Amino acid sequence: MTDTRTFSVNEENVGVRIDKFLSICMPEFSRSEIQKFNITRPDGKALKLSEKTKLNDEFTVEIAEKQTDVAYDNISSDFDLEILYEDDDIIVINKPRGVVMYPSAGNKTGTLVQNLLAYTHLSALGGQTRPGVVHRLDKDTSGAMVFAKSDAAYRGLVKIFSTHDLTRKYVAFVWGVPTWGGAEITGNIARSSRNRQKMSLVKTGGKPAHTIVNVMDAWTRPGISMFRCTLMTGRTHQIRVHLSSHGFPVLCDPLYGREKGHIGSVKDPELLEFLKNHNGQMLHAEILEFVHPITGEKMHFKAHMPDDMIELKDILDNQ
Repeated sequence: MTDTRTFSVNEENVGVRIDKFLSICMPEFSRSEIQKFNITRPDGKALKLSEKTKLNDEFTVEIAEKQTDVAYDNISSDFDLEILYEDDDIIVINKPRGVVMYPSAGNKTGTLVQNLLAYTHLSALGGQTRPGVVHRLDKDTSGAMVFAKSDAAYRGLVKIFSTHDLTRKYVAFVWGVPTWGGAEITGNIARSSRNRQKMSLVKTGGKPAHTIVNVMDAWTRPGISMFRCTLMTGRTHQIRVHLSSHGFPVLCDPLYGREKGHIGSVKDPELLEFLKNHNGQMLHAEILEFVHPITGEKMHFKAHMPDDMIELKDILDNQ
C-alpha cells in the first residue's frame, strides 16, 4: 500500500532545498529516507532534490509501505525474556548478563535480537543485523532496554537517545570506598590506540562523556562500594572507563577492573570465592525513563538486579 502526499511551498519555505523542505513537512522521516521516495511535480517535469524551492511549487510524494518484519537467520528462544512492558510500538526487557545484543563474528546464535524476533516483530529501520535496536548494553551488563517494534517508534527513539532526552541509572559494585557521597565525572572518551577492544579517556579528540555518581552503600573492610551512576551521555563503556580512570573500577571487569591488584587484599573466603569464580562486570542498568515516542506518555521502568549481584550484596552485608 502506498501513502501519497502533496505539499505546496509557502513564502516561509522559498529558496530552500527541496529535500529540506520535504523534511520540514514530514518530520517523521529523515532526509536520507525522503531521498528514496518517489517525488514528482504535477506537470511531470523532472526534478532534483538539491534544487531550491519556489513560491507555490507543488510536490507529490509516494511513500511505499515499509516491511517491518525482518528475515533473520537462526531465530531461536535460547532463554526466557523478562518483558517489562510491550505495546504495538515498543518492547522493554530486562537483559540478562552474558547475552550478546545481536549476531557478529564469533557470536552467530543465542543473541538478544534473535530471541526477541522469535517472540515478536521489530522495526527493520535498525538494519538487517540490528532490527529495532536504538541503544545497546555490553554482553556482561544486565538491565533495562527498549527496542522499537514500529518504524515510527524507531525514529522517535533514535531522536530521544541522540539528544539524551531520557534517564538512565545504573548500579555498580566497585573497588574502593570514597570520602565523598557524590561526584560528577567528565572527560572525552575514544578507542584506545593500544588495545582496540578498550576505550580510554583522552585529552584531545574523542567524544564528550558525563557521568553522575552517588554512593549507595560501602563496605570498608573489603574496600568495596555500591554506586548509582546516572548517564548524561551514552558513550561506549562510559561508566566502566570513567570509574576505572578515577580509581573505582567495577568488580569482575576483565577490561578495566584491575582485579589482580585488589583481590589479594580480600580476606573473607566467601567473597574471595565469588570474585575468583565470577565472570562479567558487576554493572546493571536499573532505571530507564523516557517519553513514549508515539503516545507521549512518560514511561518509567526499573529492572531488578540479577541474582549474582544480589548474592554479592548479601555476602558484603554479612562481612
